[in-house]
Amino acid sequence: MQYIIGLGEVLFDCLPTGRKLGGAPANFVFHASQFFSKNGESIQGCAISAIGNDDLGKEVTDILDSVGLHYCLPKVDFPTGTVQVTLNEQGVPQYEICLGVAWDNVPLTDEIMSVARQARVICFGSLAQRSEVSRKTIQTILDAAPADCMKVFDINLRQQWYNREVIIGSLKRCNILKINDEELQIVAPMLLGVETETNRLIAEDKEQTLRVCRALIELYDLQMLILTCGTNGSYVITLDACSFQPTPKVEVADTVGAGDSFTGTFVAQLLLGRSIPEAHQKAVAVSAFVCTQHGSMPVLPEELQ
Repeated sequence: MQYIIGLGEVLFDCLPTGRKLGGAPANFVFHASQFFSKNGESIQGCAISAIGNDDLGKEVTDILDSVGLHYCLPKVDFPTGTVQVTLNEQGVPQYEICLGVAWDNVPLTDEIMSVARQARVICFGSLAQRSEVSRKTIQTILDAAPADCMKVFDINLRQQWYNREVIIGSLKRCNILKINDEELQIVAPMLLGVETETNRLIAEDKEQTLRVCRALIELYDLQMLILTCGTNGSYVITLDACSFQPTPKVEVADTVGAGDSFTGTFVAQLLLGRSIPEAHQKAVAVSAFVCTQHGSMPVLPEELQ
């Protein structure tokens, strides 16, 4: 058995309208797994994080069980993670990512290490590395993975919960970087000394964008870089090629899990032998569909599987 692993935070977004299960690892694994569950493949998804020994922790596993998603979620003496979401007078959401929660304290168990040694893909981000405990666990898992493992760093910068050391350490351990245009504006000056004009998205200048992305690919010996630019489309960039896909116009229900569905679909398609342009096209189509649905884990229609 080989595993597609989502590694990092599992949490609940606590909105005025109620709780929604969130966290990139579970979302990523759910979407990637949909392409293997019916095809008799010896590849299984697995979400790796930690939960508390509390009602919210049980709710997490109940939800994951209901969608048939495998997980390694050891229970720790910290509460299951939550993000408090409030709305200001203009309806703009404000986020408070709670500290001292279970996913800040992911232990390195024998079960987790066993799965890591059979990893075909590991997707991880920067947020779960804000604490020393989880950061060491994540680094150990990445270092224990097979040499041919696809390691996707979905950088996922959130508020103040990142630093240069974590970003560089992650780039040295990954072979694929996924980043959005706003994050690229932060990372380019930090790592390359490349300044961008104030209030101007770097992705608006395609040639500059490609130069910056390829500089990162060369500096960290990456196989490819995935750049998403919202309504301005998305790119998959290598040293000698670039795939571009426009963003489809759809009636948006919500965008929860859309980015994770893009990443999960893309790597699943690569594993199935698709070319980068083919995998990219499918990822865009799935992400667009997810935007038309409520929640982060909709089942894909037959034509998208």
